[in-house]
Amino acid sequence: MAEDNDNPVAADDDWGAAIAEQEQAEAAALKAQQASATVFKDLASTSTNGATHNDLDFILDIPVQLTVELGRTKIAIKNLLQLAQGSVVELDGLAGEPMDVLVNGCLIAQGEVVVVNDKFGIRLTDIITPSERVRKLSK
Repeated sequence: MAEDNDNPVAADDDWGAAIAEQEQAEAAALKAQQASATVFKDLASTSTNGATHNDLDFILDIPVQLTVELGRTKIAIKNLLQLAQGSVVELDGLAGEPMDVLVNGCLIAQGEVVVVNDKFGIRLTDIITPSERVRKLSK
C-alpha cells in the first residue's frame, strides 16, 4: 500500500484502467441490448405481416388431458385394502348431477353422460368462462 501512495501516477493508471474497463462493459451491454431489440422487432414485424394467421395457430396441436369426473370420496387405507371385485364405493356426486369436465386438472365445463354407439360420452351443459376460471385459480 505504501508504494501506491508514493507513486500517484500508478494509482491514476489503476483508476484509468478501471474506468476504461467499465466503459467497455457498458458498451458491450448496450450492443447486446440493441441486438436483442432488433431480434424482437423482427419477430413482431413477422407476425403483423401475415406470416401467421393467428397467434393461437401455434398452440392448436398441443395435446391436453381431458377428464370427466363422476365424483370423489375419501377413504381410509385399511378400507382401501379391503376392496375386492364387486365392492361398491360411495362417491360424493349425486345421481343425475352434472359431472365436472377438467382439462389438465382445471375445471372448464359441466355436462351429462350420454351413450353413443355403445361408448360413453359427455354432453356439455355449462361451460366455465375464462374470467371464472381465473377467479377460481386465485382462491
